[in-house]
Amino acid sequence: MAGERLKVLVKENVGESGIALLRERFDVDLGFDWSEEELGQRIGDYHGIVIRSATKMTAQLIEKAVNLRAIGRAGVGVDNVDVESATRRGIVVANAPESNVVTAAEHTMAMLLALARNIPQAHISLTSGKWERSKFSGVELYEKTLGIVGFGRIGQLVAQRAKGFGMRVLAFDPYVSAERYRELGVEKAASGEEVCEQADFLTIHLPKTPDTQGWLNAERFALMRDGARVLNVARGGLIDDGALKDALDSGKVGGAALDVFPSEPITEYPLFAGYPNVVVTPHLGASTAEATDRAGYQCAEQVIAALTGGVVSTAVNIPSIGAEDMEALGPFLPLAKQLGRLAMELAAGSSVERIEAAFMGRIADFDTRMLALAVVCGALEGRTEEQVNLVNAPTMAAQRGIVVEEKSVSEAQDFHELIRVTIVAGGERIAVAGTGIGPNRVPHLVEVHGQRVTVELEPNVSVFRYADVPGMIGRVGDVFGRHGINISSAAVGRAPDGLPEGETGLAAMVVTTDAPVPRAVIEEIVASEVFVDGRAAVLA
Repeated sequence: MAGERLKVLVKENVGESGIALLRERFDVDLGFDWSEEELGQRIGDYHGIVIRSATKMTAQLIEKAVNLRAIGRAGVGVDNVDVESATRRGIVVANAPESNVVTAAEHTMAMLLALARNIPQAHISLTSGKWERSKFSGVELYEKTLGIVGFGRIGQLVAQRAKGFGMRVLAFDPYVSAERYRELGVEKAASGEEVCEQADFLTIHLPKTPDTQGWLNAERFALMRDGARVLNVARGGLIDDGALKDALDSGKVGGAALDVFPSEPITEYPLFAGYPNVVVTPHLGASTAEATDRAGYQCAEQVIAALTGGVVSTAVNIPSIGAEDMEALGPFLPLAKQLGRLAMELAAGSSVERIEAAFMGRIADFDTRMLALAVVCGALEGRTEEQVNLVNAPTMAAQRGIVVEEKSVSEAQDFHELIRVTIVAGGERIAVAGTGIGPNRVPHLVEVHGQRVTVELEPNVSVFRYADVPGMIGRVGDVFGRHGINISSAAVGRAPDGLPEGETGLAAMVVTTDAPVPRAVIEEIVASEVFVDGRAAVLA
């Protein structure tokens, strides 16, 4: 029903602030105590779902979620979401990647200190009535080498804190610039193996992928210094469990601190008993009140954006745009989508072969992938069996044999920023261009059918081509008036000067109205002499 509020399920407790934010916009149900069976039975009612790590969004569950448009993961990873299945269904998957980085880094340091100074073991000993000072003598962190494999945001925060303890920090990550290492005063290793060879303490902060599964294996343990200690506060499965047990049994590894495990929750594990040099916690890396609340709120923001047509800046199945780029490009997203829709309308009736999106001027200096997606989304919207969105637009174009090309040009003649969308269809190229005008970057059309115009892009736009003779705006106005259609604005792009004597070129007219223009009205105008064609588009 029109005006009916969308429904969002919060399956796990993500903090009151996030839930309150969602309730401002949607009908929200809490399913903290729902079983998997109940979730499967009821998920079809919801347009959005918010989860943490316990809920598994499998392909089978996603198949039942017939109305689902957004999955929000209140945390860093999305290991528990079948992202491929969600993408095929056009469902946005977003996380909260910055929500718990400080908390995870602090827990890594807590585990590092506990491992170095035997704090948990000493606590248990003392509270059981023993005084064993010599038994739990530890080692200093000062001047020890901390090896970090995976030097993303959390790894960098750990490095900063470790340097505060006077540690030498050696890290490896092929996707971090050398300049960033220099800024942090961290040595850049040539490989993960080099880190293993030199580390007194080794902490892993890798994503979980097929390539990183069991990354710290028997071969890499063999490279380590005798008595080195290892930590995993990232993802279960990054360390080969059997190889770790063997390294501890042989004394090659002097201790381990583990916060994550191959499957969770877990209460039976080979290293839980009989290993006094192993410190374990039940996946507490993100477990602070501040991190939980922050993750829930950020996740709620992303779900709201996904369900209301906003920019999902942390989506994992569409390009994630940095804050600086998003600040510059955000105002141009509506323009990109409107141009795509208008260009496709002008090309309608022909076999569409290509969609070309060109970004010119100052916007070319930024990451324009999101703008390109908006162009494709606008071009296909309303023209496909499934609802098109920023997630599935490229797939739907590919399925239809439409080639999408994006390019950036540093200069835009006469404009600071310009977006030009060209549809190649039926052997013809139909192009429109627009820019944002004023401090709010209000979308304006500035080129259509090769003619210059300047008109604000409103929801209802009609475009005509006709022989360049006087009186045509009046003729269109008369027809619109007879049908009760009010014109908001009109602009004309004149035929070029210098045509051969006796030849009349084609002009282009753009008219915006306060209501959609029926096809019959367009056909009535085009049927009159001197008009070549006309199209009406709804851009809202």
